[in-house]
Amino acid sequence: MTPAFQQDFAVALADLSKPVPQGLTAWTGDRPQRRFGVYRNNVQAGLAAALASRFPATERIVGADFFIAMAQEYVAAHPPRSPLLLAYGDDLAGFVEAFEPAMGLVYLPDVIRLEAARGHAYHAADAEPLAAGRLAAIPVDRLADLRFTPHPSLAILRSSHPMVTIWAMNAGEAELAQIAEWKGEDALVVRPLMTVEVHRLPAGAATFFSALAGGQPLAEAAARAMDEEPAFDLAANLAGLITTGAFTDLVFPEET
Repeated sequence: MTPAFQQDFAVALADLSKPVPQGLTAWTGDRPQRRFGVYRNNVQAGLAAALASRFPATERIVGADFFIAMAQEYVAAHPPRSPLLLAYGDDLAGFVEAFEPAMGLVYLPDVIRLEAARGHAYHAADAEPLAAGRLAAIPVDRLADLRFTPHPSLAILRSSHPMVTIWAMNAGEAELAQIAEWKGEDALVVRPLMTVEVHRLPAGAATFFSALAGGQPLAEAAARAMDEEPAFDLAANLAGLITTGAFTDLVFPEET
């Protein structure tokens, strides 16, 4: 099987409009249209099902029929690059942003990003969350230079839409209802133990947690958060750092 044939086969497999690849034969005769069509449909259905399993809230938002049609377009443009489908669909949000039939749902790409982050968190390495006693034992005069090690599953997402609320309503985490105030929401996604958790963050918290996860010391992370949100509550967010399990360790500059 030549590389050129493999390429033609892969392209035809992902795109329903493509003809049977040249050189493909079966015992029933040359260019087995029906057999290849059945095989291609099975592959398409399998990939669409894989996407639906990764993005159940998205499927509920748009409906099963719309999701299947959108998934087929995505599969044609973005065939799998690996036999492992755990990460298939990581770029679905970018695809949906340019997918004309879904452009009216301006919040949908962010919901997809949230679901993708949940998938990554589920498959991330296990790690013991930081114990409250570790932080409480640090002398006050040393807190400013303190750095934190993020949990392997940690992700921080920001949206100009009520991303977390929409996801929760369509994931069975909250009842469907009118959203009284349409405003942006930030999310922290983490799997501290066995269950993936999604936390809606208060103003400034996304900047704070992102800075800490990026290796910034506590004082710098807090300053960035306060620049964004003057009412940023450092004590409350330090408590949230512990209760969410978003970090696993703490270090000082001389220890790095």
